[in-house]
Amino acid sequence: MFEIAEYIGIIAFAISGFFVAVRSKLDFLGVLISVFLTALGGGIIRDIVVDKTPYTFTHNPPAIIIITVMILLILFKFHKRDSIENKPLFIVSDSIGLISFSITGALIAIEQELNLTGVLALSFVTAVGGGIIRDVIINEIPFVFKTGFYGTIALLIGMSLYMLNLLDMMHFYPIAIIFVLGIVLRVVAYYKKWSIPLIQSKAYEH
Repeated sequence: MFEIAEYIGIIAFAISGFFVAVRSKLDFLGVLISVFLTALGGGIIRDIVVDKTPYTFTHNPPAIIIITVMILLILFKFHKRDSIENKPLFIVSDSIGLISFSITGALIAIEQELNLTGVLALSFVTAVGGGIIRDVIINEIPFVFKTGFYGTIALLIGMSLYMLNLLDMMHFYPIAIIFVLGIVLRVVAYYKKWSIPLIQSKAYEH
């Protein structure tokens, strides 16, 4: 179950990382780094936190997946399309990556017998850590800090899996239901423009 969610997340975030790099007009190396960080950065941070050798460094499929995704996207000339980030493919792939990595982060935390704080932290970091590093490197405000309901969904997934574990319901079907509901929630939140209220100083109000 962990590997399935991990690979789904890698594919989805590799696609979204590619699109972000194209929008930022990076060269081939820049695109590769963007894809690598987006798809694998959060998982690497997660594994280091729990004192494990990062999954990416002990298994070959993640690197193979990234290279394959990049080749396919380039062959089908997705890099030449305009406004890619607003297209359904980007939104859906990014949503799938967010939910998949939120789940893997929570599963690792539960496996390590961490408390609720640990589960929420690893769920969040796994889901958005790579994207934050990528955005900082390309000199942008991290996406998760501008879209309030993005990181919130990762926390909701972590909370849900923590509750499943407490209720002894950590089975394939309950997790699959959370996976589907999480994707639906993220897509609806995007198109409905749901967000957490901004905290703004009066000094900056006009």
